Amino acid sequence: MLKYALNAILFIPARKKWLTLWEEWKNSAQKWPKKKLWQKRKNNMPRIEDIKKQYEEITNQLGDPGLISDWEKFELISKKRKKLEKILEKQKEIDEIKIKIEENKTILKSESDQDLLTIAQSETVGLKEKEESLAKELEALLKEDNEKSENSNRSVIVEVRAGAGGDEAALFAGDLYRMYFKYAINNSWSFKILDSHPTDLKGFKEVIFEMKGEGAYLKMKNEGGVHRVQRIPETEKSGRIHTSTASIAILIKPKSTEIKINPRDLRIDIAKASGPGGQNVNKRMTAVRITHLPTGIMVKSMAERTLPQNKENALSILSAKLAQIEREKETSAVSDKRKSQIGTADRSEKIRTYNFPQDRITDHRIKKSWHSIEEIMEGNLDKMIDDVNKELKDN
Repeated sequence: MLKYALNAILFIPARKKWLTLWEEWKNSAQKWPKKKLWQKRKNNMPRIEDIKKQYEEITNQLGDPGLISDWEKFELISKKRKKLEKILEKQKEIDEIKIKIEENKTILKSESDQDLLTIAQSETVGLKEKEESLAKELEALLKEDNEKSENSNRSVIVEVRAGAGGDEAALFAGDLYRMYFKYAINNSWSFKILDSHPTDLKGFKEVIFEMKGEGAYLKMKNEGGVHRVQRIPETEKSGRIHTSTASIAILIKPKSTEIKINPRDLRIDIAKASGPGGQNVNKRMTAVRITHLPTGIMVKSMAERTLPQNKENALSILSAKLAQIEREKETSAVSDKRKSQIGTADRSEKIRTYNFPQDRITDHRIKKSWHSIEEIMEGNLDKMIDDVNKELKDN
């Protein structure tokens, strides 16, 4: 009995304390905003407040007289300010419409004139539709701004493969590789070959490389697809124009935290490097082939002189491919993006044609052409790539 009495003495005060705390919590909870978590996240206001601060900071930066001497930086900051301005203007339009809707609600509550009530009701319906449309436009602008912020410094892995056309297709693949290499140099990006299969005629059956630097992915993201060339090959003696293709796939290099590969899921095969030239070729076991058993994806690398470097390169390629698959799952993509980019590399499938006799490059997605083909092949791609990215974004 004594035991039960002591338990009761100890329990009753504790119970009273917990009941008091419960009542306090319940009373305070009634004052909380009755919004669901998803509704709170959907609200753009915290994001807009951040953009307002960023806009003010950039405006102050542009007022610095010392910035005028650095014209490139001044132009970059000005562009950023203009983009933020578009977002803030869209939010301002939404806020103005919300005020008008609230004014109409007041009229509907207080007004007795039937004509005025009918006008207010009709106007409110139109304003709500307009608000919904503007909200979607704002969401698209915010999404674009987020993508640019998140991906501005992302590395990109580019796969170039010879398609239809035999030796000429391999030569064209080599030309595209050199074009992008020069473009990377022009943009002060770092450039690293991850794997390559060169031919005796200075072409490539396949070459995979990484481009890293400010804006690399954002610039290169729409280069994936089948590229077609029309020209008289160096190997052609009769002067006949040939049509050949090369396919390009663009992959974002994932961050180390984005993709985790279980070593047990890998089969790693080691062989002697092969290919033309080099003292290391066919002498040491430096070539690596990695197979990801759950997906069946197989990647290779023999571009470097040591086994660890080639293994690292192969894992980079594999990580990018696995990350791409994960992104497609998240966005409920129906078809494999990489397959949609490279297709079967048939001559009839193309995103772009390089017509050397007519000194013209045509992008078939946006139905636009550029001349001075030799200059573009020297890595001067800014005009063409900017036009393509703008048109595809707008569409």
